[in-house]
Formats: sequence, structure tokens, C-alpha cells
Amino acid sequence: MALIQIGFLSEKLKRKVHFNAILPIDPMFPMPVKLPLKTAYMLHGYTGSCDGWFTGHSLGKLATNNNIAIILPNAENHFYVDDEQRGDMHGEFIGSELVEFTRKIFPLSDKREDTIIGGISMGGYGALRNGLKYNDTFGHIVAISPAIITSGLKDSTDEPNPIGATRGYYESVFGDLSTATQRDIDICWLSEKMKREGASCPNIYLACGSNDNLVFESRRLHEHLTSLGITHVYEEGPGTHDDLFFDPHMAAGFAQIKNLDRPPEMPNPFWVD
Repeated sequence: MALIQIGFLSEKLKRKVHFNAILPIDPMFPMPVKLPLKTAYMLHGYTGSCDGWFTGHSLGKLATNNNIAIILPNAENHFYVDDEQRGDMHGEFIGSELVEFTRKIFPLSDKREDTIIGGISMGGYGALRNGLKYNDTFGHIVAISPAIITSGLKDSTDEPNPIGATRGYYESVFGDLSTATQRDIDICWLSEKMKREGASCPNIYLACGSNDNLVFESRRLHEHLTSLGITHVYEEGPGTHDDLFFDPHMAAGFAQIKNLDRPPEMPNPFWVD
């Protein structure tokens, strides 16, 4: 693989930002690279960063084995949503600006069916939120152990919760917590809006460990999508909120994407037939 770090001045975030890019180039195992490349925008979890993906995650293999480019942005614990009051438009950055910028500097496909958004934990939430909001850009969503927390935000307090977050923190990220389930930061609200408007829903892969505290909201989302008639894949199994669950289910999520260019002559631990 080739790993590249790029910095640029973001209009949406009003500051210089950087992201990592993994390209499916491996001198040890040369193989034809079909251009333009399909692309996966992968979102890290709470307290993470675009650099942290390289600890405990085999994204290099995911890129080379599936012949895709992987773009890894930073979110700074902002859950990939917009803060209009401060002008920190993390959602617009992920759903629009970053996609446009990377397509200008790399040979990436601009087709919806070739564009994936995925993530773990906070990034899983961000993938669902921005994948649904920008459904004309993303054709696939891979959400692993997503932190779908909007329904409980109204009950948060000034006392730090188990991850150290307070009501003040959540208000700084999500705004008015009393309306959190009534606007585009809520995954169920977004899915209902998309259904009403007749928009084309991305293919959704959703997975969460049965011993993960976040599993209850994943189950609720699965039931909600089912009630709306939105086709998706939901997988739940033994595991908690760690890499032992994240990695194989991220691989399984990519296995659901049928149009990836996987080289048949190479053994691939990252796809499931």
C-alpha cells in the first residue's frame, strides 16, 4: 500500500486540516490497479484520529485486497456533525468538501456506487448520519458498533458519563438536546425524511456486539429501518466495543459491497463469500 498524508485549508472548517490516504499499491504483490479507483471514506471513533486507524486495524489490506482508495479524515470528537453557531461544519466537510477535494487530487471515481462511507463507534454514527444525509454521494454505508446516542442526549447531566462526556460537551456538539431527535443529527429522523422524499438509500451494513452497551440503539435502528422497508444488513454477535469485534465485521461489511474489484488470484482474509 501507499500511505500519504495531506494538509489543506478547509473552507468548511476555516482552518488547515490534514487527512491520510491509503492507495492500493503494493510493490511486494503487484497487481493491476483499475482506474478510476473506488473510494472508502473511513471515520474514526471518539478520542481517535486519522492516525489511530493504523493501530489494530488492517486498512492497508482492505485497500489492496479490494483495489480501493481509503481516505481517513479527523473529526476532533465532533461526531461528524455541523456546528453552525461556531462555523465548524464537520458534516459538510465529510459529505461534500473532502469528497470534492480528494477527487481532484486522486484518480477517484465520481460514481455514487463506487463511493463508500464507513466507521467505528463515533465514526459509525458519522457514517450513518452523513451517508443518509448525502445519499446522492454515497452508495454504501458500513457502520460498526455505531454510537447512536441522540435519543438519550436529553437525559445527560453535568456529571461525566463513563466516557467522560458531560451535558455541556453534548450541547457544544449537538446544540439543543431537547430537539436532538427532531432534526438531521438523528438517524431515525433522517431515514424517515429520505423515505418521504423517495431518495435512493445507500446500501447499509450495520453490526454491533451483543455485549456492547451501544447494541440497544443498533437494534432499535435495525427495527426502525425494517419498519420503513429500507433494505439493509444487520449483524449482531458475541463481542464488545473493541478491535476483536470491529475488524472482522468491517471486513464483513465490505464483503457486502458487490462491485469491488477483488483480485481472484490472491487469498483474501478480508472478504467473506
